[in-house]
Amino acid sequence: MSDTDAELLARLRTAANEIDPVPRDLADHVIAALAVADISREYALLTLIENAEAAVRGSGDGETTTLQFSDGSASILLHVTHTERGRRRVDGWVDAGAVEVHLTQDDRTWTTTPDDQGRFAFEDIAPGLSRVRLTVGGDQKDLLTPHFEV
Repeated sequence: MSDTDAELLARLRTAANEIDPVPRDLADHVIAALAVADISREYALLTLIENAEAAVRGSGDGETTTLQFSDGSASILLHVTHTERGRRRVDGWVDAGAVEVHLTQDDRTWTTTPDDQGRFAFEDIAPGLSRVRLTVGGDQKDLLTPHFEV
């Protein structure tokens, strides 16, 4: 047989396309499925527990928000308090072996290390959209929260 590899592959491609063609809308369906899966994952991660007016020591207006995020292997609880200067204090607790906790707003990142009980805090944070990333030890993967307002 005198067919080259390229000719053979071209004939195989033609035969496969005739017998089992790729659906025309396959790429659109894949993109839509991935987008829905990502939205569902972010919604599952974000559980708003409480948004209440409460008297908090040192707080001028007393407004607090408590958020909980989880991916099934790690959980993080955040308590956001408004300060007298219009800034925010973010207290948090993690249940996984987090090595570091990063709070990010736009191009600014604050980093801290949780104590032995998993407690950590960020002070003097500007209001705005934020994300938290837990860097965990061992073979666990990091937890990255969806964006939330502080």
